[in-house]
Amino acid sequence: MPEQPPYLRIADELRRRIMEHMWEPGDRLPSRTQIGQECGVGENVVRRAQELLISQGMLEGRAGSGTYVAEPRQRVRIVRSSAREQPEGSPFHADMKAVGRQGDWESRTDAKIPAPPEIAARLGISEGDLCVRTTYEFLADGRPVQLSASWEPYDLTAGTLVVLPEGGPHAGAGVVNRMAAIGITVSHAVEQPEPRQATTEEASLLGTQKGSLVTHIRRTYYSDQGHPVETADIVIPASLCEIVYEIPIGR
Repeated sequence: MPEQPPYLRIADELRRRIMEHMWEPGDRLPSRTQIGQECGVGENVVRRAQELLISQGMLEGRAGSGTYVAEPRQRVRIVRSSAREQPEGSPFHADMKAVGRQGDWESRTDAKIPAPPEIAARLGISEGDLCVRTTYEFLADGRPVQLSASWEPYDLTAGTLVVLPEGGPHAGAGVVNRMAAIGITVSHAVEQPEPRQATTEEASLLGTQKGSLVTHIRRTYYSDQGHPVETADIVIPASLCEIVYEIPIGR
């Protein structure tokens, strides 16, 4: 049989120490240099082993502090489904309520931001056209579980009560309900998920380690006229969440 890659061997060793209570939940692991010297491998091998265990929820990275044994907790189930879109309220609130969690978020909105090339292509506008950009950090029971950066064409909502997604009478109502308030019917969304590694900024916000596994979802909402009305980049950490797609069957 082929020899096991070194990082998997180190991951097994770290896992063994956790399972045998040599390290307890909340304990800070020794430095990568120290672990590497003990196990006869380089720091990069230890890093890959730790990233694997972070993705599996056994370890957690803390920006500027180190790597710790994770407290036991269930991964949050996030359901991607048309049923998320409720006549009232936020889809994320509905997601969290369905799994018995308290859902909340923090956000920042910047108006009149020029659209970068990829966003312009996704929204069907010209590069540099003005957009409203809102960044979100979604929380389950007070802990970050999801990031999102949302873009809407400024011309679409300028001068209306829904120009700011988190301001005014329709704040936090979700794209579908906000667009309905200005006479735009959102008919469907398209999502493109792909796995990748977390950036330094994403890892810091999510409380994971740089390079840990995330699912990056590019989502775009379309009106019943076929025009894009919003696009977003959603980042969900594999160690904290599981993603389930619910597909309705027409009869």
